[in-house]
Amino acid sequence: MTRSETLFDQASHLIPGGVNSPVRAHRAVGGKPPFIARGEGPWVWDVDGKRYLDLVCSWGPLILGHRPPTVTEALRRQLERGWTYGAPTEAEVRLAAMVCERMPSIEMLRLVSSGTEAAMSAVRLARAVTGRPKLLKFAGGYHGHADSLLVDAGSGVATLGIPGTPGITLGTAQDTVVARFNALPEVEAVLA
Repeated sequence: MTRSETLFDQASHLIPGGVNSPVRAHRAVGGKPPFIARGEGPWVWDVDGKRYLDLVCSWGPLILGHRPPTVTEALRRQLERGWTYGAPTEAEVRLAAMVCERMPSIEMLRLVSSGTEAAMSAVRLARAVTGRPKLLKFAGGYHGHADSLLVDAGSGVATLGIPGTPGITLGTAQDTVVARFNALPEVEAVLA
C-alpha cells in the first residue's frame, strides 16, 4: 500500500469522504487521491515521491505556479508583520486602487477570501439590484460551494433545479434555474 493510500484510509476515519472537498476524492476518475507533500513551479510531488504536472493549480489561486520566488518573498515579509488581523489594512486599500486603476469599468470592489464568497456576493447583489429571486446557472459548472450554486440539474430545455444533494432545500432548488452551457435558446427562454 502506498503512503497516499495509507493516509487516505486514515483520513477516511477522521474526515467525511477522506478529503476536505468532494472534488478531491477522485471518485469520478477511480482510485484514491494522491496526498501532496510539496510543490514548485508547475510541479507537485506526492508523499510517495511521485511528480505530477499540476494542471489544477489549487483550482485557480496558483496561476503563478507553486512558490514563485517573488510571491514567497512578499509572503515572508508580510508574515514578519503579522498573519491576519480581522480589521482593515493599508494593503487592501492599495490593492483595491490597483485593480480599479487597471480596470476602469470597476468603480468599487469587495475583496473576499474565496471564489465561493465572490459568487455568493454576486448572486446576492444581482438579486438586490434586479428584485428577481431566481438564479440561472449552467449544468456541469462549479460556481462555488453555496447551496444555490450546488443545486443539481433537472432534464429538458431549462428546468428548475432539484435538490440532488442532501441538505439543499426544495426552496433553494426552486430558485435555481439550470440551463445547458452554450445553449442560447435555453437561456433566452429562461430570461423571457
